[in-house]
Amino acid sequence: QVQLVESGGGLVQAGDSLRLACAPSGRTGYTLAWSRQAPGKEREIVAGISWYGTRPFYADSVKGRFAIERDNRNNMVYLQMNHLVPEDTAVYYCAAGISGGLVTTAYTYWGQGTRVTVSS
Repeated sequence: QVQLVESGGGLVQAGDSLRLACAPSGRTGYTLAWSRQAPGKEREIVAGISWYGTRPFYADSVKGRFAIERDNRNNMVYLQMNHLVPEDTAVYYCAAGISGGLVTTAYTYWGQGTRVTVSS
């Protein structure tokens, strides 16, 4: 079992930056990812990182703007979001899975989510 708790969401303006944090607990060794779900849209994986933090991956929609960072020493994973646009508005979820990748079905455990709203 893995428990995931997200924090750091909020209301920002377009062009601003925001940093989300996820605190996993329980079993280790999982790939961790950030996913988001906008109103009326399917949930999508936007970034993920392997257990050792050596292979981050990103969705095309956030590549170059978002950065995922894993701190195994403090058992945290972060999503640095820069140059935010209104289309980034969504509930952001932390997820854990064995295989990882950009498909939501690869993840077994999910947090409760943190809301990010980007105003224009």
